[in-house]
Amino acid sequence: MQRILILLASALPVALSAQQLPQSSPPGEVEQVIGLTEVEIDYSRPSARSRKVFGDLVPFGEIWRTGANACTRVELDGPVNVGGKAVAKGTYCLFTIPGANEWTFILNTDTSLWGTDGYTADKDVLRVSAKPVTTTDHVETFTVGFDAVRDDKAMLELRWENTRVGIELSADATEQALANIKATMAKPDLKAGNYSRSARYCVDKGVMLPEALVWAEKAVSMDKKYWTLHTLALCQAANGKYKEAVTTANESMAMAQQENDPGYVKMNKARIEEWSKK
Repeated sequence: MQRILILLASALPVALSAQQLPQSSPPGEVEQVIGLTEVEIDYSRPSARSRKVFGDLVPFGEIWRTGANACTRVELDGPVNVGGKAVAKGTYCLFTIPGANEWTFILNTDTSLWGTDGYTADKDVLRVSAKPVTTTDHVETFTVGFDAVRDDKAMLELRWENTRVGIELSADATEQALANIKATMAKPDLKAGNYSRSARYCVDKGVMLPEALVWAEKAVSMDKKYWTLHTLALCQAANGKYKEAVTTANESMAMAQQENDPGYVKMNKARIEEWSKK
């Protein structure tokens, strides 16, 4: 019995060391595709816990790990324009320097850091400034996220306590998207959706407009729906065919009303009013 007790006692520290407990600043992850480029951010999420955060817990004017524990890592699977500056594909640490009226965002190539220990500015690849906004909503736990995600742009935002601050990320996918469209159009047995999506992308970007009109007409001939008609109307207008665009938009709006889709009704109505003046 004594031998058994001794063995149990010797095993206890190992069992305790393997014990899993909730973390005060648990790990978080956020991903977003911008254009055709994937951006992934891994970070730790401290909570305010009734403390004054910015200007106290996180001092102004000093470099911050932008979270807790290990440095916050940003992985880009393609080149991205960050706050107006080009950054190559790769993995970086995200540091910030908070301030009452201005923040500095920093990307650094040393991803092995625990917090700011060992940080050196000579490994920075980016420094850009941003203006913080004071909000009325209290954010208890530090949060990294994306907002205003549209086409090939998005806002990378940091939120904590009553502060929100962000920078714009953009990844121009036009060249690759057009290459993808051309490759798709070379394939046999295309569906209406292939034609309509390709036409809509081109008309939104203002490129390959004559081709977009042909594709939109093809989509409607294969599958006449109020959304394919709306794309056709946009392509007609983009090619200066305003009279035809108004007629097509009216047909799209009528079908959208029958299908009880107020969004398309509103979009068509606005376009009809715009094109009728031309």
